[in-house]
Amino acid sequence: MLVDSHCHLIYPGLVEDQAGALDRARARGVGTMLNISTREKEWPEVVAVAEREADVWASIGIHPHEADQHPDVDTAKLVAAAAHPRVVAIGETGLDYYYDKSDRDQQRTSFRAHIVAARETGLPLIVHTRDAEADTAEILADEMGKGAYPGVIHCFTASADFAAKALDLGLYISISGIVTFKNAKDLQATAATIPADRLLIETDSPFLAPVPHRGKPCEPGFVADTARFLADLRGVPVEQLAETTAANFFTLFTKAHRP
Repeated sequence: MLVDSHCHLIYPGLVEDQAGALDRARARGVGTMLNISTREKEWPEVVAVAEREADVWASIGIHPHEADQHPDVDTAKLVAAAAHPRVVAIGETGLDYYYDKSDRDQQRTSFRAHIVAARETGLPLIVHTRDAEADTAEILADEMGKGAYPGVIHCFTASADFAAKALDLGLYISISGIVTFKNAKDLQATAATIPADRLLIETDSPFLAPVPHRGKPCEPGFVADTARFLADLRGVPVEQLAETTAANFFTLFTKAHRP
């Protein structure tokens, strides 16, 4: 069984044929999907999909791009929303200094509020980081020093040094279709060495469609293509990689269960 550990089923590119995309994913062996929220107004719809579909789970969070628009989303609000039985994660959250769509101080404040929510609920933190390695690593380590929390670096594209720091903190690393891109040599080198028991795979659909689907809206079913590429890269059978990453998903996201 394959698991897509990060997708956006209510976004344009997927929502127009959501049922079809889910059916196509299932036909390719995807047995579980985690539907990610990035704004408070999305929470009810993301949860509704998870209520309707037995193989879909939900997250509650505010993307760093949206931090300025959600100054009132604090730890208490995240914890309350995460009590829903279909919500299995906090995020996505983190820091994005590439686009700088929100004030950096506000991004950091929001990030820490999410980490505290992850610690209080025991639900994994889903971390987005772009052009912000040093601050992300510093905040993750500082907060880990206040009390452990589970988490994953989603859509990993950072350096090998950042990967080592994340792994040292006990976090997981999730690989997206970017690993299949011709110019992703550094990422491929890192992805080949991530410990098997700390590895997840994802689509981040409808974004970042892997080879051979470049230029199309990404779908959860395309996680099968990323899995095949990653298995070849790591020198293991694709069935083994699929089962390992699926098992890791349920080890990390303990509130989720196999359908």
